Amino acid sequence: QVQLVESGGGLVQAGGSLRLACAASGSIFSINRMGWYRQPPGKQRELVADITSGSSTNYADSVKGRFTISRDNAKNTVYLHMNSLKPEDTAVYYCNIATRWRDFWGQGTQVTVSS
Repeated sequence: QVQLVESGGGLVQAGGSLRLACAASGSIFSINRMGWYRQPPGKQRELVADITSGSSTNYADSVKGRFTISRDNAKNTVYLHMNSLKPEDTAVYYCNIATRWRDFWGQGTQVTVSS
């Protein structure tokens, strides 16, 4: 059974940094994309960034230049380095792994940025 375990969320002041990590346990094959989504309070879930198996990356306009996504294929782990955090980055962050057959989601980790 595949499980995604997220870590690294928390409370940080505006301008600060956090690093999120998401590790997949269990047998998981044919990973295409790994990504991070977020759901701000009262809003819909949105894509933050994703990275393909070939390491091509894609970012939401709101985080370009501040966030960096990376992956460790050997460990089935995806990271999100977040710098220059803003209060509007406050949200529950979810990792996503898209395989050839289905998507897997993490349980979510809270990121709160105080002004």
